[in-house]
Amino acid sequence: MDTTTIVVFILSSVAVIFAVFVRGDHESLGASYIFGDSLVDAGNNNYLSTLSKANIRPNGIDFTASGGQPTGRYTNGRTIGDIVGEELGQPNYAQPFLAPNTTGRVILNGVNYASGGGGIMNGTGRIFVNRLSMDIQIDYFNITRKQIDDLLGKAKAREHIMKASIFSITIGANDFLNNYLLPVISTGVRISESPEGFVDDMINNLRSQLTRLYSLDARKFVIGNVGPIGCIPYQKTINKLTQNECVGLANELAQRYNGRMRDLLTELNENLHGATFLLGNVYDLVLELITNYAKYGFKTASVACCGNGGQFQGIIPCGPTSTICDDRSKHVFWDPYHPSEAANVVIAKYLIDGDTKYISPMNIRQLRDL
Repeated sequence: MDTTTIVVFILSSVAVIFAVFVRGDHESLGASYIFGDSLVDAGNNNYLSTLSKANIRPNGIDFTASGGQPTGRYTNGRTIGDIVGEELGQPNYAQPFLAPNTTGRVILNGVNYASGGGGIMNGTGRIFVNRLSMDIQIDYFNITRKQIDDLLGKAKAREHIMKASIFSITIGANDFLNNYLLPVISTGVRISESPEGFVDDMINNLRSQLTRLYSLDARKFVIGNVGPIGCIPYQKTINKLTQNECVGLANELAQRYNGRMRDLLTELNENLHGATFLLGNVYDLVLELITNYAKYGFKTASVACCGNGGQFQGIIPCGPTSTICDDRSKHVFWDPYHPSEAANVVIAKYLIDGDTKYISPMNIRQLRDL
């Protein structure tokens, strides 16, 4: 795999937004309810029959809480959600919804519903066989919501959800990479639906999904746009496209979606009483990290630390037979899809305390303190 291709593909996955933890007057410092894809999956896919899994070495090699054992996180250590929680004083990570120990009062610290391969559209990620779409993730939160009622009583439960909880949504890149732009499988969709029409469908679905969460008492949201995207190596081979052709179409879709999503969040901030929707400008944030990697202490942003030797033609990019770099802290990317823990630290800090270039209309710390 050439290094330029790696950069393009990695950027596609970094539609990153995060679990955030807020102070509350309940048993914890607040709660984080996390929805999204592999950028924030903390192990839900461990419990699915799916091709998209990260519970294999060397994933998790730097994850202190597990002693370096893989947990289902698609990186060498902590996700951005993990880091943001620690920075804001949250003592526990949000547990995967599908984990058998995610029961009882542990759910008051938050729950992670994210799933590698998941998307806004229910058809996204079929190549992985199984995954949790955004609609299914919200179905699961509805179960959690009723459990919180049982634990706290309806009045205190509503207060917990509305005031002491933040809802993070990290989703969208797979809808392009593993749906609309996927060769063979998506050919019929691209023939029958224009790029504009597909983006319209994504926005309409997302509007419905966010409104549904609002109806379940969610009030504080952090939502990320889609990072710069391109085509993965085997897609390029099948389509016989040059890199520039592939990148042009993908980035056009990403920018069109991002513009529409910004308008959607403005609409929802105006029309959903008491709700606050933050936009994470991941597109520009990732470009900053790629362009100025040396400024942040990295040696490269063009070569992934864990690469080669993956499985299923790159569907599982990092596995036991993969080669890994000597110094993981010097690589922006862990594998051809996901940032390293070191990069996640940089991204998290921008979103916690950054200005409106990267997180608006306020940053995560300010949202927490509302």
